[in-house]
Amino acid sequence: MKATQHIFRVRRTYNVWVGNETLEDYALRFTAIKARRWSIEHVAKTALGATAFLALEAIAAAVTLSYGTLNAIAAMVAVAFVILLTGFPIAYNAAKYGLDIDLLTRGAGFGYLGSTITSLIYASFTFIFFAIEGAILASALQALLGIPLWLGYIICAVAVIPIVTHGITIISKFQVGTQTFWLLLQCTALAVITWFEFARVSDWTVYVPATTDVTTGTNNGFSLALFGSSAAILFSLVAQIGEQVDYLRFMPEKKRDNRRRWWFWLLLAGPGWIVIGLVKMLLGSFLAYLAITAGDTPERAADPTYMYQMVFNYLTQSPTLSLVLAGLMVVVSQMKINVTNAYAGSIAWSNFFSRLTHSHPGRVVWLVFNVAIALLLMELGMYRALEAILGLFAIVTLSWLGSLSADLLINKPLGLSPSYVEFKRAHLYDINPVGTGSVIIASGVGILCYMGIFGDTPRHLAHFISLGICFVSVPALAVITRGRFYLARQSPQIDDLLQVQDVDNTLECCICESRFERDDIAYCPAYQGAICSLCCSLDSRCMDVCKPDGRLSNQLEQWLHPLLPAVVFTAVNRRVMRYAMMFTTANLFSAALLALVYYHMQPATTGEIALLQQSLWTLFFITLIILGVICWLHLLASESREVAQQESSRQTSRLLQEIEAHNLTDLELQKAKDLAERANDAKSRYLSGISHELRTPLQAILGYAQLLTQRADMPEKHRNGIQIIKRSGEHLAGLIEGLLDISKIEAGRLEIYRNRVKLPDLIDQMIQMFRTMALEKGIEFSCHIHNKLPDYVTTDEKRLRQILINLLSNAIKYTHAGSVEFHVQYRSEVAEFSVVDTGVGINEKDLHRILDPFERVRNIDVPNIPGTGLGLTIVRLLTEIMGGELDISSVPNEGSCFKVSLMLSRISEPIVETPPQRLISGYSGARKIIMVVDDDPIHRGLMGDLLHPLGLTTFEARDAHDCLDALKTVTPDIFLIDVSMPGIDGLALAEMLRKKGFQQPIIMISADAHERHRSTQTPSAHDDYLVKPINNQQLLESIGSLLSLDWIRNSDIAEVDPINTANDYHPGLAAIIDHAIVRELLTYADLGYKRGVNSKLEELASSGLLDEKALAYCQQLASAMQFSTLAKAFRAT
Repeated sequence: MKATQHIFRVRRTYNVWVGNETLEDYALRFTAIKARRWSIEHVAKTALGATAFLALEAIAAAVTLSYGTLNAIAAMVAVAFVILLTGFPIAYNAAKYGLDIDLLTRGAGFGYLGSTITSLIYASFTFIFFAIEGAILASALQALLGIPLWLGYIICAVAVIPIVTHGITIISKFQVGTQTFWLLLQCTALAVITWFEFARVSDWTVYVPATTDVTTGTNNGFSLALFGSSAAILFSLVAQIGEQVDYLRFMPEKKRDNRRRWWFWLLLAGPGWIVIGLVKMLLGSFLAYLAITAGDTPERAADPTYMYQMVFNYLTQSPTLSLVLAGLMVVVSQMKINVTNAYAGSIAWSNFFSRLTHSHPGRVVWLVFNVAIALLLMELGMYRALEAILGLFAIVTLSWLGSLSADLLINKPLGLSPSYVEFKRAHLYDINPVGTGSVIIASGVGILCYMGIFGDTPRHLAHFISLGICFVSVPALAVITRGRFYLARQSPQIDDLLQVQDVDNTLECCICESRFERDDIAYCPAYQGAICSLCCSLDSRCMDVCKPDGRLSNQLEQWLHPLLPAVVFTAVNRRVMRYAMMFTTANLFSAALLALVYYHMQPATTGEIALLQQSLWTLFFITLIILGVICWLHLLASESREVAQQESSRQTSRLLQEIEAHNLTDLELQKAKDLAERANDAKSRYLSGISHELRTPLQAILGYAQLLTQRADMPEKHRNGIQIIKRSGEHLAGLIEGLLDISKIEAGRLEIYRNRVKLPDLIDQMIQMFRTMALEKGIEFSCHIHNKLPDYVTTDEKRLRQILINLLSNAIKYTHAGSVEFHVQYRSEVAEFSVVDTGVGINEKDLHRILDPFERVRNIDVPNIPGTGLGLTIVRLLTEIMGGELDISSVPNEGSCFKVSLMLSRISEPIVETPPQRLISGYSGARKIIMVVDDDPIHRGLMGDLLHPLGLTTFEARDAHDCLDALKTVTPDIFLIDVSMPGIDGLALAEMLRKKGFQQPIIMISADAHERHRSTQTPSAHDDYLVKPINNQQLLESIGSLLSLDWIRNSDIAEVDPINTANDYHPGLAAIIDHAIVRELLTYADLGYKRGVNSKLEELASSGLLDEKALAYCQQLASAMQFSTLAKAFRAT
């Protein structure tokens, strides 16, 4: 399986201007449902505030004074109809989907990059009209307050910024708050002029300026040429619908209960703005007529400030008061429209530059940028030159909005394009030939007609021809392309993610880690997660991996390959061709800018014309060189970045393939690990089950063996057999413990304790224990202590003893002749135990194998020695878990050396030795009753045989039900309960007893070696927990502790007086220490083997080595089980 390109996610952190949606106002994205919190009326009134602009009156006045009233009115009506036609589908879809004009253009036939040029057109409209409206406001400030124009321009520009920075939140308050005042002044002006000058309306309708050639018109004054000229200027207003929908995208969703209000306010605030605008234009035209017929100049007659001063003068009959009222109206009206112009421009520039630079400093930055351009135009006076090219500007704008409207009005209902508007970069082709091609065709033909290439009539109707071409070419191109360039792909993965992460139909963007609604999210294969539309638009690392066929370069390749010869097609893809296209575009823009400067300066004389032309040509060629260098450097940098990105992508792809291969390997390893763990768990369960089954009968064997060895009437000939049974049982118990120790270690459940250990005594015990074993095999055993040992160390005595016993017993077992040496070194609190033998040795290939469970060295040189194969395994595991180190060296047929190093911390303070416990024969006090609950009758019988001789009364129950029934007639003092019983187990029975109010002590007895039933998390109902096989003495001590019994120890043991070395010391004992019988006696004494000690004492007496007094002394110590005192008597020097 091939790895998908994946890019490492780097969290994008936006600055406060972008991250704060109050400032950003969804400039580059779908307007979230949660953001549409204002009422329908509030949003509509905010949008209607833009209709206050006085450029309507000024443009209508200029058209009337230039082309006559009839031509002006006809053009106004025609343009209004076009605006209604094109504006309706635009306003409807913007309000329905929550999209501004740019996002709407993307999804309605233009593509992601195709709408870039329309963003530039729209942004140009906003700063041009900002400059025009600002100039009107500055002239009013000059007339009203005497403020210089240059300062007035600055005031007009700066005043709108604080309002627009916070988007519709503050703009809506401003627009709605000033609406009443503006409507009052506007309606007052309309009523006053109607009242005072209505009689002159008929004269106004037939007005024809004196400069107009009447021969060009009909008898009633209408002229197609003049109508076309009027319409060309008025069509510049068509882009106003973009500013309307920038507000209407905040309209609440249309629902059943609000649909009538929704439609009314949508139509009025959307395309219906032109209805209000038409009234204002007619008023402006009439006022201009009144001013021109009163003898004013055309410039003064077209000035909105003067127009309304004249109107309010009818009302106040005071030039000063009328100027104040007119000034107030101009200030309010122009602030209302310039707030809208600045807001729309900030959104348009945000969209434009985000696609070119893949960065977005924030809408507020582009707000200041847009206002700065408008201020520059006002200060330089270049807005007047731009007014002269509004006709050409209108053709391009009309082609854009006409194509957009045609797609929404025709293609979507006919199914030629998707039924919804898709705006996200991830889902769009860079260029959609439907809308882009339509704009190019309509604009090209319209401009050619406007220039008169096709004759006078097409020149006069150029704008209408462009619009008509749009409504034909858009569906035609959609049919030709089969609508396949509307969607590059979709994101079905988002629906799957919503089912997992859905929180109010929102998902978290994997880049900025903010949550967005479903319509604002796409799935990104490069980042392998959900990505918001803003992060998607600004990302430059993905190289559009999600839509390789949707990139502009790939689209051009697909389009040009069938059309161009192979040689030409190859050249198009070369660096030179790309440079030529970039260089040409930059210089065309430079030439257009210089042409605008030339037109603005308007040289009068031939000398001025020649000088200006020479200067501009010189400047053009200088910029030509500069732009050539800049374009070349930009091309090289762009190619370098693309090559680096492609190489990075290739390397990332290879790494992903390796990672995927490693993941497959890890998966297989994980499966093997899981299989091994399951096998290990099965082994542990098996061992636990086997140990449970073995421990129960073993408890009976060892228990009865202990009872029998303590009987005084036991014949001596049977005592040896019972001791063999007891030792064999203990050996079997040791094997079980070894198996379970391994299981516990592998499962991580073995507990290591820190005990105070008398190290010299432990070493001495090891020496005495294995010296006899070595002598029996005829090999030499020696111990070498190389350093002074501390009296006490801290370690786990049981585990240390286990390690040493296994090492020494293995060495003796596998040594046929020679010696076994036990070396002990202690320095820096580290003890090193070495066991060196001259045995059979181990092959190098077997050194690691013998440390595994049940592995043993088996060859012709090694006899069939009994054993489990667990000894060295236990040594290795215990050494590791105690933090030590095991080192093995061996030479076959020469011997081996096993070395264990352990940290044994020295303890300086002495420990008081516990005197040996004496056998219990009874207790003093009232007779106690013990309830034994066990399903095994042998175990119940053992408990009776153990406890009855001590004066304890036992009641037996074979299960929980028998126990509960027996409690109706007897009240025991303590419970002995087996854990594993059929039906109700022992732990459940203990819980039931506690709930029934029985507070007597409870001892749980279990054959479960892992003690799974014990829990340290919750309080247990029992008081003690013993694991089979149980030492009888341990059980009795537990019972005595829980019942506070005063045990009576055996009288013979109690009557034995401590040995008085002054009176009873026998120096003859030390003299025979080296005799073989004495060494065997000492071994039995160290092992606590009473019968062996007595047997050897008899041999010493029969051989004449002990006199009667010494023999009586030794027998007294042996009878009292004081074997350590006996051993000291022989070893005394």
